[in-house]
Amino acid sequence: MVTRTADPAKKKLWLAAIKPPMYSVAIMPIWVGTAIAYAETGVLHLAIFATFLISAILILAWENLSNDVFDSETGVDVNKANSLVNLTGNKSLIFWSGNFCLATGLMGIGAIAFWQQDLTVIGLILACCALGYIYQGPPFRLSYQGWGEFLCFFAFGPVAFAAVYYSQTKSWSVTNFAASVIIGLVTSLILFCSHFNQVEDDAAVGKKSPVVRLGSQRSAQLLPWICATIYGLTVMGIVAQLFPVWTLLVFISCPYAVKLCRFIGSHYHEPAKLLYCRFIAVALHFWTGLMLGVGFMLEAMWG
Repeated sequence: MVTRTADPAKKKLWLAAIKPPMYSVAIMPIWVGTAIAYAETGVLHLAIFATFLISAILILAWENLSNDVFDSETGVDVNKANSLVNLTGNKSLIFWSGNFCLATGLMGIGAIAFWQQDLTVIGLILACCALGYIYQGPPFRLSYQGWGEFLCFFAFGPVAFAAVYYSQTKSWSVTNFAASVIIGLVTSLILFCSHFNQVEDDAAVGKKSPVVRLGSQRSAQLLPWICATIYGLTVMGIVAQLFPVWTLLVFISCPYAVKLCRFIGSHYHEPAKLLYCRFIAVALHFWTGLMLGVGFMLEAMWG
């Protein structure tokens, strides 16, 4: 009986460590940026789209694996049961697995640059990787100074979107930039929400996350304003005639925003209950990104 109850618990920890839902963070910039390029130019290179998608997932896997390694070195994850380093007991394995994912992902981006005979895309993605490294890697560890959300915003927002749009069109777009602000913001929101359950561990090792700096209560009070900004920017994009009216489909994600704000608002003082609140934020991110891209695709098809 002990074995039967322990195995599902172990499986749950592994799933939490691998974080399959989190990979929508890599997928959405590719999806939305490509949808905007198609809506604006009628161009859709499926081979580039597929290669970029796989490469982005691999690069995010590198970031997640290396972050586990770097966190294990500072002691911030000492009580984190779903850390891959803690689960395997093999920091070297996780480190080199991450490096393999990075190298493979960059090979895909290199292929896109070769097809285009242009190094712009690989330059932009290397900038994203640099932002990902200084987020947690030594000697920078800027996330420990509270800069993680800003780095996340640029890496998964404007810089990533610029690379995706350029990979399809070899040009730039104001509309693409405007959409990147929305996705960058909702991506940073996932990171912001992940701090609530580990605020004590963060504070103990000197990690000054926004939740540590502001306090859990004030951080929880900030959430509704962040969520309102996501929808407000969408409406502003439509009013400015940058976005098609179809992008109002983004409001389908609103129930997740409400759920997130209410849940954290009610339990901000109970860190143990907030372990999986980030996955509500991931659902908000997924539906926001999916519907934003669908809005542009519908505009491309039906006008």
